[in-house]
Amino acid sequence: MKRSRKHTAPLQLSVIIVNYNVREFLHHALVSLQKAMKGIRGEIIVVDNASDDGSVEMVRKRFPTVHLLANKENVGFARANNLALKRTRGQFLLLINPDTLVQEDTLRVMLKFFEENPDVGLAGCKILNPDGTFQLPCRRSFPTPWVAFTKMTGLSALFPKSRLFGQYNLTYLSPDESYELDAVSGSFMMVRREAYEQVGGLDEDFFMYGEDLDWCYRIQQAGWKNYYVHSTKIIHYKGESTRRSNLDEIRTFYQAMHLFVKKHFGKSSLFSAVLRLGISVTSSIAMLKAFFRTLRVAALDVILVDFSILIAEFLWFGKLMRLPLHAYPIVYTVPAAVVVASLAAAGVYTRHRMSASRTIVATLVSFVFLSALVFFFKDYGFSRGVTIISGWLSLVFLPSWRLLVRALGKSTPEGRKSLFGRRSLIVGTDGAARELLRRLRTRVGDGYDVVGFIDETRKRVGEILDGLPILGSVENVGKVIHDHRVSDVIFSTQTLSYTEILGVISRSRQQTVNFHLVPNTLEVIIGKGSVDSLDELPLVQISYNIEKPGNRFWKRVFDIAVASLLLISVYPFVYFKRLLRGSTSSRFIVQLPSVLKGGRSLVGPPAEALTAARRKGSTGALLYLGKPGLTGLIQLQANRPLTLQEQEQYNLYYAKNQSVALDIEILLKTLLQRPSSPPLHAANQKRPSTIAASKTARRRRLQTVEDSSEGKGTSSWQN
Repeated sequence: MKRSRKHTAPLQLSVIIVNYNVREFLHHALVSLQKAMKGIRGEIIVVDNASDDGSVEMVRKRFPTVHLLANKENVGFARANNLALKRTRGQFLLLINPDTLVQEDTLRVMLKFFEENPDVGLAGCKILNPDGTFQLPCRRSFPTPWVAFTKMTGLSALFPKSRLFGQYNLTYLSPDESYELDAVSGSFMMVRREAYEQVGGLDEDFFMYGEDLDWCYRIQQAGWKNYYVHSTKIIHYKGESTRRSNLDEIRTFYQAMHLFVKKHFGKSSLFSAVLRLGISVTSSIAMLKAFFRTLRVAALDVILVDFSILIAEFLWFGKLMRLPLHAYPIVYTVPAAVVVASLAAAGVYTRHRMSASRTIVATLVSFVFLSALVFFFKDYGFSRGVTIISGWLSLVFLPSWRLLVRALGKSTPEGRKSLFGRRSLIVGTDGAARELLRRLRTRVGDGYDVVGFIDETRKRVGEILDGLPILGSVENVGKVIHDHRVSDVIFSTQTLSYTEILGVISRSRQQTVNFHLVPNTLEVIIGKGSVDSLDELPLVQISYNIEKPGNRFWKRVFDIAVASLLLISVYPFVYFKRLLRGSTSSRFIVQLPSVLKGGRSLVGPPAEALTAARRKGSTGALLYLGKPGLTGLIQLQANRPLTLQEQEQYNLYYAKNQSVALDIEILLKTLLQRPSSPPLHAANQKRPSTIAASKTARRRRLQTVEDSSEGKGTSSWQN
């Protein structure tokens, strides 16, 4: 093997990150890299591909020692890396994605591996998904005819443990061993400088995808070994840059595969043709899958509209197939098409996919239009009764399934998340963790329902901290997740090291749970494919939803409809028999007449909170926050005391986002909420040190009184 003369560089390591519109992920990656670089003579270079999310400004302000190259256009992954590679001074070069997180020991482990294995030119480490599972693309084989065939036919997925069929992602090998392979993931590639100087940089014909596979191939062809190193690991959030760009990810990936085959296997025309055909077929299938995923929502709406018509026909006529046979093709296609078109115009299939309020309005408009059509096309005006009943049923079915999805914890594209389904743990008990809890409590729309803390050790398990218990330690976090049905675990990076965090995630990978990381700035929560802001809600006087005439009208209609229904069906039993005296439900039902009179609303701030806010004269009190509610966001927090500031945040959130759909969510959560214990008094939440200090102060006060009483011939306790 021919080697170039060893380059004597003053630095051990040069780290290169190419960034595009992932500011929060980049910030977190740089923090973890700076910790991992301690004791290493190295440099970090960030190449920004014309981001418009403030990434450049963030790097300049918070990481002044990082070398920043700010491109004026998106030049692609390969070219951006090459710009940085020409400026590096390190003996080893690391190309790493901005949406990654490294352990404190990752860089040292990799450098030691290279020093002990001088014939290795390129290496990658173990890569985990955000949920702790192993990321298969971090070890790969080149697409030889057989490997490509097993991948495209699905044999590699059917027989992952077979050495014959599982070569594409080497699934027959243990992820907990190190070994030589063909290629590693471009999200983490460490290269020896001699290898880079021998083969050159990345091929700029690849805009995104494929350039890492090509580099691995060229380095191996030059006589160097490529290796997978299992003894350290990182987290890769995968695909954040492409998710924030306008690139067609599927098309770009398969175009890169075409280019790789043409470049390295072009001499074999038969193999090249077969492989390119397979790639084309796989690309077409992938794009069709993506296309049909967008149609699933519309298909479900069509089914529910037709189901509504079917039920309406049975209810009105008492039997099915009452209409003329020639009418059914029109009856079961035109109404559904009109409804879907109206929903599409309202943006329900794009930006506002889970918007129940838009669904209600669009469905109502659709059936008003259909009623007009029936009037003009009398040949199909078989029954206005069927039209009216099916319209009302559609008004129930179409928003309901969206509310159900939101109740299961799915977020809406426009950002507001469900009030359900995100039972969360905070890992950490220090000041940063408690500040995180405070901010989460003011961000009710993010849907984090914190059930408790996880401490580093078991010594404080059972203690109450800010109204919540310490449920366990990092050693038994998996059991806590299972016992308390936790769906989200939030790590405070000021409490645990990145090595400890990745260890917890790795040990809990069998749990169905989402892991989130909070940088030390406490500005965002970084999770799988999401970044939630932790900024405070601004207390400013602006126009919110609840002030809009349309929202107030529909809120009043909703109040009257639901209150009337409950008064007819439930109120008599509660009022006369007192079946639920003293419970939350009975108080809710007994106050329903005040809703009909207009003095209260079903959902809104409690009267006491509004009074307290006005007494304080806060900014929030200057806004119209709605009528006092029988239930609401503040009432749902009955198991813990709220500060006036927290009450203001809840009131402002509700005023800003008020809609019939949100009111329904709050009512559902009120009905499903388990009876809670009385809120802990603030005095019961003091830390042991605070309690001891209070006792000492009390003893001093008592002694002072006794001393002052001695001149009167009696002590205070005798009085």
